Amino acid sequence: MKALITGASSGIGKEIAKYLASLNCDLIIAARSTDKLRALRDELKNVDVRVISVDLSREQDCYDLYEHIKNENIDFLVNNAGFGAYGKFVDVPLETEIKLIHTNVLAVHILTKLFLRDMVKRNSGYILNVGSASGFLAGPTFSSYYASKNYVVRLTQAIHEELRRDKVNVKVSALCPGPVRTNFNDVANVKFCIRGLTPQYVAKYAIDNTFKGKMIITPGLTMKMVKFFEHFASENVLTKISYNVQMRKNSN
Repeated sequence: MKALITGASSGIGKEIAKYLASLNCDLIIAARSTDKLRALRDELKNVDVRVISVDLSREQDCYDLYEHIKNENIDFLVNNAGFGAYGKFVDVPLETEIKLIHTNVLAVHILTKLFLRDMVKRNSGYILNVGSASGFLAGPTFSSYYASKNYVVRLTQAIHEELRRDKVNVKVSALCPGPVRTNFNDVANVKFCIRGLTPQYVAKYAIDNTFKGKMIITPGLTMKMVKFFEHFASENVLTKISYNVQMRKNSN
């Protein structure tokens, strides 16, 4: 088995790479930081690991990545690259939001489309799109990030059902964790108000459940409870709660 993991230089992506390597899966790891990718490659001794430096905020890089490896029969695609931008919508620089949308939405869409077509032809494969628990809500003061993860979650759900109806043996899942102890909050300039899960736990839980064909993967009891109670509150109430939670993240 061979897997492509984007955003593999740190956090969940890095731990997914380690876990898949422990399952004897050969890897193509992609991110902007070549040095971090090479360091990860040096850690993984038992499998073949290929490093590709790429900036998925650039649309052409998404196409180039696919063209570069399309003949290698990727069995498992992990769309993990992404970042957040904290602040009121009117205050966040437009350039930052455009880069976020390109990375969190456009890159996921392009790579999912291109690799899924190949998997459908072979009638086998797995795609894990890394979303977030925020993909089920609106996120005042984190609006672009929440909106991007809503796109990832809903796109994944739709594809999953299409494949199920067509009886295609390709599994497409969305990972929707709550806070995870990575450098995400440093990039987004926030601090979590509840203790996050470890990326090692999230990575293993995500891969194990993707192999089982689960559509929405929500690690951790806290997020499962939050998801359950969402059914009993209106959208207005949920948005107000979300705003209060986001304001508590402000690290300034």
